[in-house]
Amino acid sequence: MTPRPHSAGIVLAIDAGTTGVRTRAVFADGRASIADYREFTQHYPQPGWVEHDAEEIWQAVRATLQAVCTRIDEPIAAIGITNQRETVVAIDRRTGAPLHRAIVWQDRRTAQRCAALADQLPTVRATTGLVLDPYFSGSKLEWLLRNTDVAEHKNLAFATIDAFLIHRLTGGASFATDVSNASRTMLFDITSLRWSSEMCAMFDVDTEKLPEVVPSSARIGATIGDGAIAAGIPISGVAGDQQAALFGQACFTAGSAKNTYGTGSFVLLNVGPTCPAPTDGMLTTVAWQLGNEPATYALEGAIFVTGAAVQWLRDGLNIIGAAHEIGPLAESVADAGGVVMVPAFTGLGSPWWDAYARGAIFGITRGTTRAHIARAVVESMVFQTRDVVDAMTRASGVAIRDLRVDGGAAVMNMMLQMQADQLGVAVLRPTELETTAIGAAYLAGLAEGVWGSTDDIASRWALERRFVPSGTDRDVAHAQWLRAIERSRGFLPG
Repeated sequence: MTPRPHSAGIVLAIDAGTTGVRTRAVFADGRASIADYREFTQHYPQPGWVEHDAEEIWQAVRATLQAVCTRIDEPIAAIGITNQRETVVAIDRRTGAPLHRAIVWQDRRTAQRCAALADQLPTVRATTGLVLDPYFSGSKLEWLLRNTDVAEHKNLAFATIDAFLIHRLTGGASFATDVSNASRTMLFDITSLRWSSEMCAMFDVDTEKLPEVVPSSARIGATIGDGAIAAGIPISGVAGDQQAALFGQACFTAGSAKNTYGTGSFVLLNVGPTCPAPTDGMLTTVAWQLGNEPATYALEGAIFVTGAAVQWLRDGLNIIGAAHEIGPLAESVADAGGVVMVPAFTGLGSPWWDAYARGAIFGITRGTTRAHIARAVVESMVFQTRDVVDAMTRASGVAIRDLRVDGGAAVMNMMLQMQADQLGVAVLRPTELETTAIGAAYLAGLAEGVWGSTDDIASRWALERRFVPSGTDRDVAHAQWLRAIERSRGFLPG
């Protein structure tokens, strides 16, 4: 792609995650970034249902933008957006107002519907690279059409979170999602890079009600200005959160991989510009598209619950008072005391894809303490990541050379050492752990000439610490974990 020339060296990244919004100012000259964060409410109207108030998300975006912009005196070159994927919201296409709470990627209300479509799996896999699971957007949109009154609204449109924010930031002038987010809807043909009429018909979704699909790095629109941010700032980079993290980790060559330890965890392996055939247990996804260049693809392993289990220890069980306490608590015991925790709160993702699995704690004795449970939660992050990497290696025939990591839990040295031991390869932690937001900034800045090439971006990646395998036995504990997985699977009736 040919970047637009621009002298300004500040890019704003809006990271609209699952539990909160962070806006970050990224400086091309390497100065420390400036950021602001706001949480928003999680709604659980029924077991297995998860919803967000999209208007509350928008207000969090405005608040963080305003807080960051008041600390910047220089021109802003561009805005990049990264977001929780698969989450969808019905909106008024004219005003951008939400017509119903957003249905979140974690939501499992359409599990039976997905099971009923099992005979369509070959079509789904070949067209979208995904599996039939309520994780993805298509069945969520069908549920909204069948179970709410949104279909009666004459200005109905369906938005991914990035499309919703672009609509609001541009005052409705642009209503678009990028190829990486579109590829997570189960409505998108990842080979032709267009909405699939066949998949949309399967879920009774009118393609006219979906956003325009655009590249991940290209000018999409400009801010209208509303007091939170000035008018006329180009929005030039968009990617789903995991693809943005892959880009922010400078995984630009085929064979490079990263894992983000967030609310869930997501292992992505760059497989280059050729869309691979469907792979058992793995998802094929669009990583990004830079301007008019061919798309880059990735294999992905999606783990539904990692950081969310830490939140559960904090908010549900009151075992810890704050998320950062889990590391020291887990390290206070030599091992988990035989306790194994399977955090299948909303089913199991890769490589199992079991919507009917549920969370379980095994091996509890009278001697079990909160520290043992905390350590079992940390170990569950490690084991789930190994399961995904093992499946990815078997499917692709390519062993990862190392694993770049980011996300909130990546601060835990103990966990990353365990991860290196379980994978048998080095785990690399960069100096900058907020690679999701950084990736969105890079995509936007690349389009506007703040960075001239991906080589320029790669030169900014810096290693903070390398964790290498210690040679300890990695299979005994993992075998116990696999036994626990089997006992938690299919817990709910189909």
